Amino acid sequence: MQPSTTSELDTRQWAMFLHLSLLAGLLVPGAGFILPIVLWQVKKNELPGIDAHGKVVANWLISALIYGVICGMLSFVLIGIPLLMILGLLALIFPIIGAIKANDGVLWNYPLTYRFFA
Repeated sequence: MQPSTTSELDTRQWAMFLHLSLLAGLLVPGAGFILPIVLWQVKKNELPGIDAHGKVVANWLISALIYGVICGMLSFVLIGIPLLMILGLLALIFPIIGAIKANDGVLWNYPLTYRFFA
């Protein structure tokens, strides 16, 4: 499927960057939380298609944070340690899949995510 306008191309590209920005925390601590929110807020008025991707990413950030706190508490009974490893793996895989789908023009809702922003 061919994108029809340069605006659609820009939306796809920035949506891909938005999803991949979740991985910025691997390089700079805290950047994986701040950069996606900043990108979303800066680009959502310029490119309306970004707003939906920003909500998906923000929902995942909040959900992953909640899961991390729960897994951290469960670490005292040892079940939380493998759950934290699984959460870390999902935090690496989901943004990559989301970026690939966004580049194809598809809005992909991350599994296991609570919808705080509809």
